[in-house]
Amino acid sequence: QVQLVESGGGLVQTGESLRLSCVSSHSTSFFRVQTMNWYRRRPGEERELVATITTSGSRNYAESVKDRFIISRNNAAHTVYLQMNSLKPEDTGVYYCHEALSGTWGQGTLVTVSS
Repeated sequence: QVQLVESGGGLVQTGESLRLSCVSSHSTSFFRVQTMNWYRRRPGEERELVATITTSGSRNYAESVKDRFIISRNNAAHTVYLQMNSLKPEDTGVYYCHEALSGTWGQGTLVTVSS
């Protein structure tokens, strides 16, 4: 069974940074054709798309994180990253990794930003 395993969440203060990682158990050849997404669910809200990176490396971001978050991928390592800078309390939530083609979700990693 294919798995996505996220890591890197934690408790930080406003203005600090975190780097999330998501490792896929898919083979390299399969992973490299996946568009990868990071979603988050903030307390009391629906899950929302935060960032996307395509197989060619094109990136898209939610307006709320543009210029602060950076999504990247390492196909050889089956890994997608989310570098989160200048964190705000409203960034608090559970962050999920998602493989678009396979529809696989990770279990989520909690990010808490204190004011």
